[in-house]
Amino acid sequence: MMALLLFLSFVFLLTIGFPVAFSLGISSLIYIAVKGIPLNIIPQKMYSGIDSFVLLCIPAFVLAGNLMNTAGITQRIIDFSNALVGFIRGGLALANVVASMVFAGISGTALADTASIGAILIPAMKREGYDADFSAAVTASSSTVGPIIPPSVPMIIVGTLTGLSVSRLFLAGAIPGLILGFSLMAVTYYFSVKKNYPKEESFSFKRVMKTFYKAFWAIGMIAIILGGILGGVFTPTEASVIAVVYAVFVGKFIYKELKLRELRKITVDSIRMTTSIMLLVGFARLFAWIITTERIPQMVANGILSISDNPVFVILLINAVLLFVGCFMETIAALVIFVPVLMPVAMKIGMDPIHFSVMVVLNLIIGLTTPPFGVCLFVAASIAKISLGELIKAMVPFLLVLIGVLLLVSYWPALSLTLPNLVYGSR
Repeated sequence: MMALLLFLSFVFLLTIGFPVAFSLGISSLIYIAVKGIPLNIIPQKMYSGIDSFVLLCIPAFVLAGNLMNTAGITQRIIDFSNALVGFIRGGLALANVVASMVFAGISGTALADTASIGAILIPAMKREGYDADFSAAVTASSSTVGPIIPPSVPMIIVGTLTGLSVSRLFLAGAIPGLILGFSLMAVTYYFSVKKNYPKEESFSFKRVMKTFYKAFWAIGMIAIILGGILGGVFTPTEASVIAVVYAVFVGKFIYKELKLRELRKITVDSIRMTTSIMLLVGFARLFAWIITTERIPQMVANGILSISDNPVFVILLINAVLLFVGCFMETIAALVIFVPVLMPVAMKIGMDPIHFSVMVVLNLIIGLTTPPFGVCLFVAASIAKISLGELIKAMVPFLLVLIGVLLLVSYWPALSLTLPNLVYGSR
């Protein structure tokens, strides 16, 4: 009964337009008040949710991503990507996907990808003759690559929740992320040919080398972050701080596009974004504690396994639940709430926790591009100046590809486990 009150109040607050973080917090407060639990449990559980060294990655990676946009690093990545694939039919659209794959190695967030790359490429694609809805659909769907290819903010959250190695989680997402990126390139190319979208005259090796030279320092950031983490030189948290220092150095002294007077605004914007994330994590951890207290994870596990203990069916059911949740709930909140609920189910059918974590993150990231609350859809539609309905219609083939890759990752564990096992050994 009390669990029902918790969920009904949460859904009601979401329905009337409350932000996810406050919906979680207020519904938790209602439960605690009705239950007669001392209110000091609220700050205790919220603080325990964010009291993690690993979570220090998030503000630094957010700041590094904002510095990249201001310092001209994002533009150079786009120019290099366009030089690589611009000669193919629909080259600028393909460059959009390639840029997302490269940008993923620095920002680690889908929203940052959609906002920064979309702000540059969606208007450029429209000028070149691409349909506005197609331009926005490519941008929104390719942004899902960011949180899968390392580094990844959602993977950091999962590592914090489960105690799994963040470095292993980063590596586990690499191959699925690349498959996702190349699959999106394939569907982008198909529609570009079908609609006869433009291409550049010819491939120019000279242009590739020229844009690579300009983007060298931007790509170097990826090598430093990933190489340092995988080589054991520094932790993911230390890597995020190094990324900030590197972005400031490159933007100020090499590209010379970063002005010192801009640092204050960039820092304030990053603090605001980080604060909203941490507030969400804190309230979600409080909500998750209540769920655990009510023994809902055990009830869900027993309920699913009572239907069937066939791994194929159980994995399919978990995917269906998470895809549904992703349509309505913000990714970080969903991770904090549902990873503890569904992990026991996955473990009982023999899933490796690393494999399960990648599947969960991919599910919920796809949710960022699905109606009704896919935040990347809102951002892309706003930049393209089209209605959400137009964008959703154009997104259908891309969503089918995303779900196809999700099923591939779900039922082929080697895609997630091969790299971390090669680098760190079998667990």
